Amino acid sequence: MPTRPASLHAQLRLLRGRRPFFGPGKHQLLQAIARSGSLTDAARALGMSYMRAWTLVRAMNREWRAPLVALRRGGDQRGGATLTAAGRAVLRDFDALVAATDRVARPLVRRLAARV
Repeated sequence: MPTRPASLHAQLRLLRGRRPFFGPGKHQLLQAIARSGSLTDAARALGMSYMRAWTLVRAMNREWRAPLVALRRGGDQRGGATLTAAGRAVLRDFDALVAATDRVARPLVRRLAARV
């Protein structure tokens, strides 16, 4: 039976030194926060615990020069989460980096997939 080429894809992750710094998980979390305006809803949409989402946001806000997410406490009535200008810029620039990388990598990934 002939086999089909493997379905391979490249995934971009930024490292700081040897340590993962920013990648698909944090990127998806920022996108979900931008869509929902809520850390709880963003976590739920991604199948992630609230505590995990909160930990990732706290890490991003600490690690970047400026916070990426503004959090407002208070539950459904007053609370919420929004991307800051820095958060929107990181999301935009990472999207552009992924798109540029994908344009270059796509034909090479196809060639590699044909060998699997």
